[in-house]
Amino acid sequence: MFIKKFRTAIPWGLLCLAGVACNALGARLVSLWGLPLYLDSVGTIFVAAVGGYLPGIAVGYLSNLVNSVYNPVSVFYCFVSVLIALAATVLYRKGFFRKLPDAPLSILAFALIGGVLGGLLRWTLYGADIAGSVSGPLTMRLYEGGTLSLFSAKLIADFLIDLLDKALTFSLAALALRFVPYGLENALGVPVRRGANPVQDAPAQGGSLRVKITLLISLSILLIAASGSFITFLLYRQAVVEENVKTGRGVAELVASILDPDAIDRYLTEGKSAEGYLETEERMFRIRASSPEIQYVYVYRILPDGCHVVFDLETDNVPGSEPGEIIPFDASFSEYIPALLAGEPIEPIISDDSFGWLLTAYAPVYNDAGACVCYAAADISMQTLRDNETRFMGRELSLFLGFFILILALALWLADEYIITPVNAIAHAFGLFAYDSEEARAKSVQAVRELDIHTGDEIENLYRAILKSAGDTVQYIADSQKKAAAIARMQDGLIVTLADLVESRDKCTGDHVRKTAAYAEVILKQMQKDGIHPEEITDDFIKEMVSAAPLHDVGKIHVPDAILNKPGRLTEEEFAIMKGHTTAGRDIISQVMKIAPDSVYLREARNLAACHHERWDGSGYPAGLAGEEIPLSARIMAVADVFDALVSRRSYKPGFPFEKAMQIIREGSGSHFDPQVAEEFLRAEDEVRRVEESFEEWGPLGPPETA
Repeated sequence: MFIKKFRTAIPWGLLCLAGVACNALGARLVSLWGLPLYLDSVGTIFVAAVGGYLPGIAVGYLSNLVNSVYNPVSVFYCFVSVLIALAATVLYRKGFFRKLPDAPLSILAFALIGGVLGGLLRWTLYGADIAGSVSGPLTMRLYEGGTLSLFSAKLIADFLIDLLDKALTFSLAALALRFVPYGLENALGVPVRRGANPVQDAPAQGGSLRVKITLLISLSILLIAASGSFITFLLYRQAVVEENVKTGRGVAELVASILDPDAIDRYLTEGKSAEGYLETEERMFRIRASSPEIQYVYVYRILPDGCHVVFDLETDNVPGSEPGEIIPFDASFSEYIPALLAGEPIEPIISDDSFGWLLTAYAPVYNDAGACVCYAAADISMQTLRDNETRFMGRELSLFLGFFILILALALWLADEYIITPVNAIAHAFGLFAYDSEEARAKSVQAVRELDIHTGDEIENLYRAILKSAGDTVQYIADSQKKAAAIARMQDGLIVTLADLVESRDKCTGDHVRKTAAYAEVILKQMQKDGIHPEEITDDFIKEMVSAAPLHDVGKIHVPDAILNKPGRLTEEEFAIMKGHTTAGRDIISQVMKIAPDSVYLREARNLAACHHERWDGSGYPAGLAGEEIPLSARIMAVADVFDALVSRRSYKPGFPFEKAMQIIREGSGSHFDPQVAEEFLRAEDEVRRVEESFEEWGPLGPPETA
């Protein structure tokens, strides 16, 4: 069957499961033993080499999902694993696994993917955090040298560790491949292609269908993914902002709750020496420490001249302002100043000013009289949000790219199996379809039938329709050829009958028209055998001339019986009338040619009728043509006609012996006859004798096949 279906899925699935199990086992062992390796790609490389890109990608992707059960970060490296599968497929097909000198190039390619690309992905996801990283110790050793940045040190360490890992991984996979018999792909039914395939790689006008399908699927997935990612990003940002607003507001309100409104004036005037100031500040430090997202915590009294500092907690990078210090309003707060001066609650504010990109939540502090004495504020850095967004998008992109390649590979395999390969197979089979013989047509139809396409859709319907059309066409050609052959036989019979009617008036010629046709065929086949005039003497030319030969004397119908059957020598006047049979024959056939002007058969019949009495030296009639002015068919007929006249018995003479007739032909070469034609006739002496004797044996009707 052309397309294998469910019966190939089981071994294909078992191969993939074995690859996933191998990867999971390798990753688990190095984790338990604490080795600075990964060993999570042996199964991927092996399956990609044996099964092709799709099984390899599936194993790489699924392996990361399985490993994420005990190592959650593995799921973000699906993209790296599927790229390793693609690289393994390409390298194996290029023969890099079979030659030892090519091994370092393969290892380097895998290390660049796993180490460099994987290292860049790790930096995007986790930044400078190297805790728990396999390459962490080597990274710190390189970084502490003082010549490399942390980023460079981490990237180099990732590459070196991965280079060692991929050297061991490649060696294990290559060793396992040596025990795989060539052709296992066909036994397993996995989708693999080695070398050129005229069916799958058939050229297409205007671009390959595979490329168009790839672009269509890629654009569709990318558009859907881009839309989904954008919406997810907006929802993520909104959720994080809302969470930060909630956190900032909660911290601000908690700080406001521990403040004594009646002590605010004392704190402003006495500062940190005021009773209860330091205790309150310490409680504020603990509140800030409870929420890592909080960057600044402070308490301001808002007055027309600016923000009067009550509390301002210092940070590792920024010292706090002293109590009573006045901080001018920032331009970004200008629209909120009236509400702040009025002591009204306000919504959290996102600003980007001299203190950075911040989300600020305010909580007013009211005294017993209901007047706002100050605002407690908490600032959350939005840069943290931006870093989290970058990591979020990096993880999302990593997950998407791995899944994208897996889905694209699966879609392309399905397109190859159910669309591209069947269509190319049909095109290839019909491109080689031969119509030149019945056997070739039968083999061509059988080749199309053996495709046996079963896609269960419009492709199969198209195949069935084309197969039926091909069968019907071949049958129609066979029927037409049978009818054409019958018409040709009827035509030949009519011609011979017509020639016999003409010949029957001449009581001296015997079976002349049949014998001359037979001699002409002998000459033609000998010339074809010896390569004389190959561009003109073809199988079709021979067939047409032999069929037309009986008409060479059709013009004798215009010659009176008295002259045609006169036993003695003709007078000059009678001979002139006799010579007129050439032009009469030409005119008769010319009239017929008005009905079928393009008939090669009639053209040669006219040449034979008009010119078979022309001579090579120009002394013949009716036009006195010489040399190659005489049509080739007429030059051949001249030899056949004269030879038959020589060996045949007439009422006015006995027949010449065979040898004497051949001698006369030899003597007439170059004068009466075309020397080349005469030479070929003499060379075919044995065949000429066989024809001459066969007519003597069977009598005037000739041999059965010509009767």
